[in-house]
Amino acid sequence: MMDLGGAGIGPILAFALVGALGVGSQWLAWRLRLPGIVVMLVAGLLIGPALGLFDPQRDIGDLTEPMIQLAVAVILFEGGLTLDLRRLGDAKDGVRRLVLIGAPLGWLLSALALHYGAGLGWETSAVFGGIMIVTGPTVIAPLLRQARIARRPANLLQWEAIVNDPIGALAAVLAFEIVTALATGETLAMALAAMAAGIVVAAVVGLGAGWGLVRAFRKGWVPEYMKVPVLFVTLLATFALSNEVLHESGLLTVTLMGFLIANADLPSHDEIRRFKEQATLLLVSGVFILLAAGLDVGALGMLDWRAAVFVALVVLLARPLTVMTALAGSRVPRRERWLLALTGPRGVVLVAVAGLFGQRLVAAGVEDGAVLPPLAFVLVVVTVVLHGFALKPLARRLGLTGAEVPGVIVIGAGPFGRGLAETLGKAEMPVLIADPDLGRLASARRAGLPAFYGDILSEAAEDRVELLNFESIVAVTGNDAYNSLVAAGLGPEFGREKVWQVAGARDGSARHARPAQLSGLGFAGGRTLEELEALLDEGARFRLTRLTEAYGLEDWHAKRPNALPLAVIDARGRFSMVAEPEKLEAGPGDRILSLLPPGAEEDRPEAETSALRHDAERVSARAEADRAADRRADCVDEALPDGLKPEG
Repeated sequence: MMDLGGAGIGPILAFALVGALGVGSQWLAWRLRLPGIVVMLVAGLLIGPALGLFDPQRDIGDLTEPMIQLAVAVILFEGGLTLDLRRLGDAKDGVRRLVLIGAPLGWLLSALALHYGAGLGWETSAVFGGIMIVTGPTVIAPLLRQARIARRPANLLQWEAIVNDPIGALAAVLAFEIVTALATGETLAMALAAMAAGIVVAAVVGLGAGWGLVRAFRKGWVPEYMKVPVLFVTLLATFALSNEVLHESGLLTVTLMGFLIANADLPSHDEIRRFKEQATLLLVSGVFILLAAGLDVGALGMLDWRAAVFVALVVLLARPLTVMTALAGSRVPRRERWLLALTGPRGVVLVAVAGLFGQRLVAAGVEDGAVLPPLAFVLVVVTVVLHGFALKPLARRLGLTGAEVPGVIVIGAGPFGRGLAETLGKAEMPVLIADPDLGRLASARRAGLPAFYGDILSEAAEDRVELLNFESIVAVTGNDAYNSLVAAGLGPEFGREKVWQVAGARDGSARHARPAQLSGLGFAGGRTLEELEALLDEGARFRLTRLTEAYGLEDWHAKRPNALPLAVIDARGRFSMVAEPEKLEAGPGDRILSLLPPGAEEDRPEAETSALRHDAERVSARAEADRAADRRADCVDEALPDGLKPEG
């Protein structure tokens, strides 16, 4: 029988264990609505220091550190791929200030906190203070996904984390070069010249590799199925080459490489980015498990009460002062500044780079360099746990999160789409109706519906629509191909189980059947838009009915035998369309949205409150008038909400 606690588990089983625990922790966090980073840290600490089942140095050996470095390189490259200047929008000024002013100021304040708070010497404080510029893209991205922060502060946090990561590593290199030059008698000018040459090489290699890949992809020199492998191999090669010239400069190389590719407008960019996001999810999970499991408990004994003082100074003083000073006088609203000021989690890069420079400082004769790895780990754990649990409540308090009840985007402002959207609005669910046809959209606006004029897949939609307020998509335009395009484009972001599409006229034909990945889920028993709008022409109206213990689903069927159930809003406010009406499932507290034919039973239970009733006659009478308005297309810009008016 295998002795897991003593002899070790071997590399293959170790890799399997890290993967299973990392991804399993992410899934468990999603199910329990907990910060994923926190669950991963707990899992790593349990199998490592707590139970002794897994020790990276014992079970994987010398490969642990190179694996973490390569994982960090891939994570930063994927971060660079998200730095699309066209999507930066009104956060541009804030990002510039956080990098140009915030990074140097953060370095200074962090060094002061280390010296006066943790009691470290100036040499170690200067080196570690440079590393602390980083705010951890490995942590920021999962936290933003979980907290659903508004677009601009989310952009600020993400850009700051990704751009400042290589800057922090290079700042630590600069401080270390100065320390070693003073200790060994080497001239400071020579040390700085060597570092400058290394940075130039790193920038040239990163930008050159990115330019070469873009050119090769555009010219068709690389087949589609080989683009991701070629990209991955080039990434590893450039990272290794830059690090050979100057330690930690590879982080700058891969970030610049990703940034150039992100702004090259490659047709295959989305596929590359999605693959990298999935790879990053695996790598982040694995790296956090490795770091937590490999924690040296004995090293923590080197810390005393001053470590707590240091962490408090960083969280409560250094970070807020850095952000508020950098953004003073900017166009970033005060509440967004406070969110950024009180959000500064540290991640993998801090721990990895701190361990490396801790060893080098000790070798150079700076004894308190040995304190860096445990001090970095404590800072990471405290900030990850703190911000993991506090970010969402803080953002909610400041009014910077999505709606408490995730809403629905209805694509298509025809009579059916308008009626569906208006009924959802009466159910107090956030709703947005989008259509590239200005005439149809004016009719929707007259019905009091929030509207977006244009293509929901466009960059304008990303800039002007707070997508985090919405969880579901219902595509009901008269263009079946466009409905499929919307479903395929937004499916990966919203989740394919949250994207529905009205049936096409030829969906029943095997010759015209669409692959599942290119279409949304069906609803209304496969009825087409023409069939649904024909019901409206015949006098059908939208009806919202709440079920109770006394008035259940059987009662609903009995009183409305000919009603067509379209959607269910459950007791917690979650929305879903009904695929097959004959298999409708709903319980007490749920609300059924249906099309009620003319002359149907009007008796309703008392629990169906007047606030949720739909004025059937008004909607039915409006349908023909709206069609006439659609044909005239006599709308004006003022019919659209502020910020969503057509360009020009």
